[in-house]
Amino acid sequence: MTREPGDLPSETKYPIAWRVSGQGARFLDQNSSFSAGTADVSSADGDALSGVTVIVCASCRDETGSDAHPRAGESLAEDTRRAAAGDVRVRTAECLGNCKRRLSAAILRDGCWSYVFGDLTTNSGADLVTGAKLFATSTDGLIPWRGRPDSLKRGLVARIPPLDMLKD
Repeated sequence: MTREPGDLPSETKYPIAWRVSGQGARFLDQNSSFSAGTADVSSADGDALSGVTVIVCASCRDETGSDAHPRAGESLAEDTRRAAAGDVRVRTAECLGNCKRRLSAAILRDGCWSYVFGDLTTNSGADLVTGAKLFATSTDGLIPWRGRPDSLKRGLVARIPPLDMLKD
């Protein structure tokens, strides 16, 4: 079965799967099957998490548009770092260009789709870390819908494919 960009995860069995970890990608057993879009957060280990990064827009302002410092984005970054407790790499960017959706963040994984979220709060750090852990253990390179925190369901702005998946 071939997946096209924009296809949503389904409960389909795939004959071959990739596992992406800190040591690169490898094929899983060709006879293995799994449900796409599912993940086991409890099995998220250091190798799998090493390929996931949460990027928080540090320049985002709160809903009032205040120029006060620290900016709401900086507070969200700190909340995310606390929630990650060193398990997930958290970085900041000066601007993600998603100003109309206020507090924004992205979750990236080596060789997989990238996600941009908006409408977050300064207390959304735990949701971002949960999303990163789901992503790290996903068998199909997508953040599974099931188990995704509501803020990451409602706040999805974009899903961007990896370059090697693009067609001419």
